[in-house]
Amino acid sequence: MTQALIAINVGIYLLQLAMGAGISASTGWIYEHGVLISSAIDSSGQLVGVAEGEWWRLLTAAFLHYGPIHLGMNMLVLWFIGPALEEYLGHGRYALLYLVSGLAGSAGALIVSSGAPTVGASGAIWGIMGAALFLEWRKIYVFGGQALGLVVFNLAISFVIPGISIGGHVGGLIGGGLAALAFLYLRRRPTVATLAVAAVGALSVAVALSQA
Repeated sequence: MTQALIAINVGIYLLQLAMGAGISASTGWIYEHGVLISSAIDSSGQLVGVAEGEWWRLLTAAFLHYGPIHLGMNMLVLWFIGPALEEYLGHGRYALLYLVSGLAGSAGALIVSSGAPTVGASGAIWGIMGAALFLEWRKIYVFGGQALGLVVFNLAISFVIPGISIGGHVGGLIGGGLAALAFLYLRRRPTVATLAVAAVGALSVAVALSQA
């Protein structure tokens, strides 16, 4: 599943290039219809955004990136940290956690900076770190006991480097942690656990829409 997610992200970027978006991928049909933004006027003069009912941007933005460096950095991190959590949770639960974390990241981005256009898989990736951090707290060391250090280090980077969506990172971290909590404490009732994680995603959407 980690490899599939990487392939999807890379494939979308290549499709943007094929459609003439340019290296930064900050223009073109896919970007304009997928970037996370509360409300804005697009190139055709139309009012667009989550506040205008375009809720899908909460998810599509997690599969878009600003150029090869942004894409490469996120995919490299996903390649390194994703498989360990996927092995522990299983393919389906891991994919659900990834998507829910992406939604939570979008909610966080809108809360902190609703007017800034936001793209990137970092919210979902931070969800993976949030899940690992919670599991580590419960003595389940999917990252070999390094989850806390990884989160602290990356939080520091988030506050130091300009242009990073702090709200997206923190939102994804919280979403991933809540998803891991549901999977762990409801593991004897897998259907209920899955519904609980889906509820985290639904709550993220509700929060995002209220902030748009």
